[in-house]
Amino acid sequence: MRTAVSINHWKFALVVWAGIFAGGAANADGPADPAVASSDNGKYADKDGNPTYKVSPDGTVDWYTFSGFRRYHSDCHVCHGPNGEGSSYAPALAESLKTLSYADFTNIVTNGRKNVDAANDKVMPSFASNVNVMCYLDDIYVYLRARANGAIPGGRPPSHEDKSQAAKDAESSCTGIK
Repeated sequence: MRTAVSINHWKFALVVWAGIFAGGAANADGPADPAVASSDNGKYADKDGNPTYKVSPDGTVDWYTFSGFRRYHSDCHVCHGPNGEGSSYAPALAESLKTLSYADFTNIVTNGRKNVDAANDKVMPSFASNVNVMCYLDDIYVYLRARANGAIPGGRPPSHEDKSQAAKDAESSCTGIK
């Protein structure tokens, strides 16, 4: 289990460095649905290679967006509020992702962040060792990206695509649970 998480941390570091050197900070796209440029076994990416969501006209979301909803509500909503709407403890991530790049999002979740001064006393802890967050980081991101862009309303998505074998294999590899 530790090996899989350690390998994923290295993969994450390479992705972040690649984004920094390429100069590509992809921000959320405002209210428009970001175009899906590629799909790999039900996992979608935008033109810059950042994870994105797919919502069908009937409201069916892709598996990773649904998984992100589940993971967000198991680990993140306690501080960031239901549906990414914020709380007195932490900011509204559905709003933050309108300007926060994928690389910045992953960096903050992985390493944490402190904003402590006379007016603020906010500390985001590092989730680098939390398998339940790190193995699903892209899922959480696409869920919040869909919320930031108004592509899905608050609450549980009414329906979702089936979980692909690739998603099952990635989950098993990362978590060590077979």
